[in-house]
Amino acid sequence: MHEIWAMAALWIGLALAATMLSIWFRIATSLSEIMVGIVAQLIFGALLGASLGADAPWIKFLAGAGAIVLTFLAGTELDPVVFKAKLKEVTLIGFVSFLAPFLGCTAAAYYLLGWSIPASWLAGVALSTTSVAVVYAVMLELGLNRTDFGKAILAACFITDLGTVLALGMIFAPFTIKTLIFIGGSAVLFYLLPQLTPWFFKKYGGRPSELEAKFLLFFLFGLGSLAVWAESEAVLPAYILGMVLAGTVGKDHALIRRLRTLTFGFLTPFYFIRAGSFVSLHALIAAPLALTVLFFAKMVTKIVGVYPATMLCKYKQKERIYTTLLMSTGLTFGSISALFGYSHNIIDQQQYSVLLFVVIASAVVPTLIANAFFIPRYLLPKKKEQDPQ
Repeated sequence: MHEIWAMAALWIGLALAATMLSIWFRIATSLSEIMVGIVAQLIFGALLGASLGADAPWIKFLAGAGAIVLTFLAGTELDPVVFKAKLKEVTLIGFVSFLAPFLGCTAAAYYLLGWSIPASWLAGVALSTTSVAVVYAVMLELGLNRTDFGKAILAACFITDLGTVLALGMIFAPFTIKTLIFIGGSAVLFYLLPQLTPWFFKKYGGRPSELEAKFLLFFLFGLGSLAVWAESEAVLPAYILGMVLAGTVGKDHALIRRLRTLTFGFLTPFYFIRAGSFVSLHALIAAPLALTVLFFAKMVTKIVGVYPATMLCKYKQKERIYTTLLMSTGLTFGSISALFGYSHNIIDQQQYSVLLFVVIASAVVPTLIANAFFIPRYLLPKKKEQDPQ
């Protein structure tokens, strides 16, 4: 048993180191955790001849639980009021932000890199994403999350990532009777839970036993089990459940704060460090063409898709560029999609390493450019209007 505790201490220590790095370099914690996973596996594997134990069943469970709950929390960030008020705008921007890189990156992987058809579709899915985590962090730091402009960008992110999640499930899940059962069962719960949850929380919630968290985890794990049984992906129902509960659970800030503590403090480090540990630096060094092609394929297709959409929505010049750059970021769902492909033998380790590196680069480069040169400062809330963070 002491080996398990030692391994747990090692992984939490890596998570602590990643958090410190994210603070020092002012980058997303999930990004630093992936990078720490890459370096840690290199050190343990190349220098010590050991392994991080990323395939241990308990680590796989904690990593999977982190992905599910993180995806649910991302869905709850949707602001239903802004979404309804700017439905056409956010749907247009979000849809083209998904479709253009999905088709463009798939074509680039197939025609320019010679990847197989399944691997090319997987590349299109992984690189079609927009990072809600990165965009939300930027919005929060600047105070744009309290403006209609910022809320519209976040809502567009949800449309993009919903397209990614649906594409991942529809393309790679075999359509059988199990699929129909999964879709039917999920649809029933998505209809009932927005009505059942507020009543249940009001009647039985508000106790130290954290009944609300157990209630949500029960349905998240149950739907995840049903999805995997149907040979789909567990994050698919989690994201949609978060969206349908955004108007209820999403408004309970105390509950969301507690779930974030559980998720970011304990679960997601196992997911992102594990994802990073599968990256092969040797594979990256051997594939500079693939890195270049896929990175520019994502950037160009995002720009070609999103910028004209912002023009149609009558955004000002800085707002167009800023929106386009933020919608070009990718991290959480990109890494989830890449790891799904690697775990299901759709892509090999070299292709996985390339995709994850491009995902990381897309989280960093557009964000740095956007915040350095194109922040629409005239939209920033005045300091006296800002709430203390």
